[in-house]
Amino acid sequence: MRIAIVTESYPPDVNGVAHSVVRVAEHLVRRGHQPVVVAPASATRPTPDRHHPYPVVRVPSVAVPRYRGLRLGLPGPRLTEALAAHAPDVVHLASPFVLGAWAMTVAGQRGLPTVAVYQTDLAAYARLYRLGWTEAAAWRRLRSIHNAADLTLAPSSRSVADLVAHGIQRVRLWRRGVDAVRFDPAKADDELRRSLAPDGALLVGYVGRLAAEKRVELLAPTCRLSGVRVVVVGAGPADRELRKTLPDALFLGELHGERLARLYASLDVFVHPGPHETFGQTVQEAQASGLPVVAPAAGGPVDLVSPGRTGFLVPPDDGRAIADAVATLAADPGARRCFGTAARAGVTARTWAAVGDELVAHYRTVLTAPAPRIAA
Repeated sequence: MRIAIVTESYPPDVNGVAHSVVRVAEHLVRRGHQPVVVAPASATRPTPDRHHPYPVVRVPSVAVPRYRGLRLGLPGPRLTEALAAHAPDVVHLASPFVLGAWAMTVAGQRGLPTVAVYQTDLAAYARLYRLGWTEAAAWRRLRSIHNAADLTLAPSSRSVADLVAHGIQRVRLWRRGVDAVRFDPAKADDELRRSLAPDGALLVGYVGRLAAEKRVELLAPTCRLSGVRVVVVGAGPADRELRKTLPDALFLGELHGERLARLYASLDVFVHPGPHETFGQTVQEAQASGLPVVAPAAGGPVDLVSPGRTGFLVPPDDGRAIADAVATLAADPGARRCFGTAARAGVTARTWAAVGDELVAHYRTVLTAPAPRIAA
């Protein structure tokens, strides 16, 4: 099968969309399929992407106002030429909004089946970053794009419900995979622990982009807990402000690969304060690493965290509730161990191979019985 994956984000971007596109494309190659990835040009990687086992076509891009580091791919002939050259059987649209919307139009003109993957709460982004769109306008655009697709895939039950509530049709649940070989509690590093908390403090970690929608500032009450050290891993436009807001936290910047795996495994508790996650990949990586998780009762974490079994779900936007949940875990080492063991057991079967095969099944569905496209 020939698949064209048109994505709004791709490495060197560090986010859930970019990561999942790489894993999907790699899986398709392993299964004998022929993917091509069409992505925005990177400001930091002007040279061709030659290290992937599949072709990557870059299209012109522009920086997103008020969101440093993110670029929008521009519709134009480069994308049209890429689709014509690859002659795909199906077009996969990863978090479509600008580049993906143009790809949907081109696919419609050519009669190509389309699978649209909803992965970013763009309505919340429009509100937080004042991008010139209201939430209602963002939802109108999403409805127009996704209702033109033969199938929309959403990563969590909350995302499915949100899409259906906003009039989006033909929605199915498709979760994300996790590498439980890379993320493994056996990689805990005592020397790393001592370097992060030489006084033996409980290590509480956040991993993710440092941006307004992640609400990392809500960790301030947790930073003030006695015997607790908060470790922040990531980069982004809110980095400088967060260092001022959380002066007692330890900021490590971006970590990748084995360094990130050792960091996860060396923590005691994982926290993710952002209420706008459509899935929550870092939550799942922390669980694979054997960590109890504290997260808001909103979005993707609702599917991932089992309260009182693998961690705690707290009211969204409530830093005090996060701190209280962390304090409860800090006081009970036995509960931390039990929660962490249950968390890993719950995700080890959710491999990228398994979810990749589910995706291929969705491709075959639209190839055999494409649904009529419906205008918003």
